[in-house]
Amino acid sequence: MPDRWVAPVTLTTAVAAAVMGGVFFAFSTFVMHGLGRATPAQGMAAMQGINRSAPTPLFMIGLFGTALASIVLGVTSLSRLDSAAGWWRLAGAVAYMVPIVLTAVYHVPRNDALDAVAVDAPEAARVWATYLREWTAWNHVRTVGAIAAAVAFTVAERVG
Repeated sequence: MPDRWVAPVTLTTAVAAAVMGGVFFAFSTFVMHGLGRATPAQGMAAMQGINRSAPTPLFMIGLFGTALASIVLGVTSLSRLDSAAGWWRLAGAVAYMVPIVLTAVYHVPRNDALDAVAVDAPEAARVWATYLREWTAWNHVRTVGAIAAAVAFTVAERVG
């Protein structure tokens, strides 16, 4: 029988993963498209501002607090793989690590590189076009990972 804390942590983590998936989804479906419709200098400047503004305490708690809860649930589920809920929790934990890893190893370095380019630099338009295309493509993967985690954690509670 699961500990009393597992169910509320699982549901809270499901909601938090869904919220983060919603943030990623918004960027994938209309924010980046809107920035791409602006002039390269305007779009790039706006994205630089977004990237500088994003690491607020509340956003970081949402992003990395959910990761911490996912890790705890994943580790806990390893001793409960005799149940469907244990497997679903493990799947949710693994799925949520996808956006975390991509954020750390792909998106943040790209954001930092974009920030280092002046919007009026000769190469700015080319840098922005490449950034826009590649950053958005990998953001789709972050979106799917976070939403898949939310679904898996929710299913874990339904079957558990």
